[in-house]
Amino acid sequence: MKKMLKTLIITTVLMLPVIGFSQNTRDPGDPPNGGPGGGAPPVGGNAPIGSGFIILGTLAFSYASRKVYKLNKEDEEKE
Repeated sequence: MKKMLKTLIITTVLMLPVIGFSQNTRDPGDPPNGGPGGGAPPVGGNAPIGSGFIILGTLAFSYASRKVYKLNKEDEEKE
């Protein structure tokens, strides 16, 4: 159990930078003096992925919790 908790903590710490980079950035606006790069933003440019990530994380946590519960229940039955 300690090994699994240690693995979970390490995985969480390693995923924090990935979560940070997935956040929306500000629109830089029009370039000065009408230079290149102006115009409409790209299709799907600032699509929010935050709520989908939360749903995915919740489902993954639920699945992992159920697996751990089943493993512990089987170990108790064997003893």
